Amino acid sequence: MSVRVPRPLLFLPLAILAGCASGGAPRPGKAATPEVNALYDRMNQASKGYESSIDQARRGDTPQAAQTRKQALDQLKDASARCGLTPGCDPQRFAAVFDRLLRLKDGSFIEGEDADDTEQGAEVGAQPGDTSGTVAVGTLPQAQRSVTMLRGQQFSDMMVMNGPVKAALEMWLTQLRPNLMDAYVNYQMMRYKMWPAYKKADLPEALLFGIMAKESGGKVHAVSRSGASGPLQFMYATGLRFGLSNADGFDQRFDPTMAAQANAEYIDEQLGAFNNNLEMTLAAYNGGEGRMRRIAAGSPGASFYDPQIYGQMSAETRDYVPMVLAAAWLFLHPDSYHLKWPKIDGEGGQIVLKRPASLSELTVCLGSAEDMQQGWFRTLRNLNPRLDPQVSQPVGARLEVPKQLEKAYASSCADGPWPILASDLHNAVKIIAPPPPAATSAALASSSSPGSSSSSSKSSGSSSKSYTVRRGDTLVSIARKSSCADVDDIAKINGLKGHALRVGQSIRVPVCR
Repeated sequence: MSVRVPRPLLFLPLAILAGCASGGAPRPGKAATPEVNALYDRMNQASKGYESSIDQARRGDTPQAAQTRKQALDQLKDASARCGLTPGCDPQRFAAVFDRLLRLKDGSFIEGEDADDTEQGAEVGAQPGDTSGTVAVGTLPQAQRSVTMLRGQQFSDMMVMNGPVKAALEMWLTQLRPNLMDAYVNYQMMRYKMWPAYKKADLPEALLFGIMAKESGGKVHAVSRSGASGPLQFMYATGLRFGLSNADGFDQRFDPTMAAQANAEYIDEQLGAFNNNLEMTLAAYNGGEGRMRRIAAGSPGASFYDPQIYGQMSAETRDYVPMVLAAAWLFLHPDSYHLKWPKIDGEGGQIVLKRPASLSELTVCLGSAEDMQQGWFRTLRNLNPRLDPQVSQPVGARLEVPKQLEKAYASSCADGPWPILASDLHNAVKIIAPPPPAATSAALASSSSPGSSSSSSKSSGSSSKSYTVRRGDTLVSIARKSSCADVDDIAKINGLKGHALRVGQSIRVPVCR
């Protein structure tokens, strides 16, 4: 178990000298020269002056506010220019200060109609325990509460808007915008399952969303080409370290509650290993902790974006870190980027089946209930990860659903025409084409070129070998090893209705001819 350190230090590697108010401390392991420290001190003074100008404007002293702001900006620009000419000075800190002050000026740190009151309570001289002028946390909606709690950790003050993060923001807001919106909906539906683990670990909710958005988009049954599985994409061995095993044929990496708990423990452990450097921690999560620790050990104190570190990262990891941070940033500040999150009621509920039904059938009979235009299949799958969506569940079975669906189930799926339609579609018999005559098969086989990727080079299932299921196996991973059979082939030859396997089970696997 790692030793917990004060969380306000969490985002130092992303930061600008702790909101420009905690002094010009050099990076760990690298002593700054007196010249560099003097420039950082000027940067801090300029930042404080700019914040004072905003306070003056709030009090109505507009002329004085304008003068104070101009003096602060002039001082900041001059120090920034000198930084570029001073060895050992980090220009990124100055760029981050400019970015922060601009957002502070336009009020983009807090979204919602109670922004002004919350801004004053959080930023302008609020004392511990002083709730005057603030909005009570308990009265805010869930999304706003999460922002308020995160502000206690000064996430907004610490975020650095460098080139990679800005490029990631653009990617999320353009090509990957549909993915981002789907991830948000999926997360809000599972929030009551995943957020408590992060809250208990004193980790920012935005970070949880950012990791999930990049890893799986909130699809709990996602499996990568490398075998990483679940909403937070654990490799099997890493999952085992944090309590995610294969229990009764179910891979616990697919359980959103357990995956979030394991992820929180992993992030906390790695923050301890990397001296609370979040970027390094995320790089370890993606590229492997062993490799990341070796790279970090070779350049003590260097940041993730230092060429000594950044140049040794894979292209995937160089992309991964800013993409996670950008998604986390958008989670907190959608209004600043002309983004509007949908309003999602993700309160958890349950239904007790009044008639047998599979998750697929429930999806059909629920339709677009509660204005869910994309339907409820993904949500039902995510909330009931142990169930095969094609297998009918018996009368009396309890299923987890968003509470808002309890009435919709009673009105649309317990009785009436919709469950009958759903059952008819679900139980429709698929037409299976008869095998070609033997002569035709022989002709096709003889005409096929070696290495052909056509279906004729695959086994039809008549030739197979025995395989014993091992810990961590899934139909997907077994099919991947086969090279000439897919999941449907293996399920069909073994008469499997679902994808559940148990350790020690003997199955037949098609082999190539």
